Amino acid sequence: MTARRTFIGAVAGLLAALPLAVNGQSAGRTYRLGILDTGRLSPLDRYSFTVLLGEMGYVEGRNLHVERRYADGNFERMAGFARELASFGLDVILAVGSVAIQAAKDATMTVPIVLLTNGDPVAAGFVRSLARPGANVTGVLITPEGSLAGKRLELLREAVPRTTRIALLAPDDPGRSWSQQLLETRTAAASLGLGLDVVVVRGGDYSRAFAAIAALRPQALVVGASSAFLRHRREIIALAAKYRLPAIYEWPRQVNEGGLMSYGASDLETYRQVASYIDRLFKGASPGELPIWQPSRLHLVINARTAKALGLSVPQSLLLRADEVIQ
Repeated sequence: MTARRTFIGAVAGLLAALPLAVNGQSAGRTYRLGILDTGRLSPLDRYSFTVLLGEMGYVEGRNLHVERRYADGNFERMAGFARELASFGLDVILAVGSVAIQAAKDATMTVPIVLLTNGDPVAAGFVRSLARPGANVTGVLITPEGSLAGKRLELLREAVPRTTRIALLAPDDPGRSWSQQLLETRTAAASLGLGLDVVVVRGGDYSRAFAAIAALRPQALVVGASSAFLRHRREIIALAAKYRLPAIYEWPRQVNEGGLMSYGASDLETYRQVASYIDRLFKGASPGELPIWQPSRLHLVINARTAKALGLSVPQSLLLRADEVIQ
């Protein structure tokens, strides 16, 4: 544990022992948060609630009440879940992914909404602008521009230079952010002269999806940016290894656990911002006046052990540009 983490833990423990009013909250008040997610258990539960919101003094069961609604991939349930959350008198709704964001916006014009997405919220019509979102919506972007899908494909091609055909693992997601990823990937593939096969994971059946990918005989794999793929990262990483597919992912954590490479923001930094925005809205900030947060730094992470296991020699020029190389 670093000195900084030790210091944060000590401060958090001290604040927890103080009256809530000293910690910037109303003594005796319980804050009510709703989570709307198209998947199952959100990674945000582990970061924002048990750690990050806890460091800010919000403890579930003491001064924080959380209503969770996970659709488990059934997008038709989202509208009903959103209306249900809107009826509970919540202080904030966290909406993860474009389908959840649209459902939350349709359900309430008064409850503050924190969005988390890797799509363009302005193009999707969720906010008026990034600087001044307007209405009752603010939030956090996973990528600073576009979806980074095209850039990931370029980096994968650089890592596997003899590649002529690439597969894209896609979620069964009708959301607007996924449409943007698909468009960017197809545009990048065409510009690089690569064949592209899109394989959709149906009903969470990753084994069937990877068998379909293997039958197409691509030389490499782009794992789409999806919260579902982060939740099921271990299964995906194991299947990529089984079929000996060099793959690029969204989050560094996916590479730390055995993926070949990733390009994107830090998941911990992103979730810390989500927690910060929830805290600010709890304290009375106007969502329409809070600028949408965008990551200022992106990380290229390469797992040299995985490359060796695949018999892949990653070009030195790419290794030198990496923010982290796992040996």
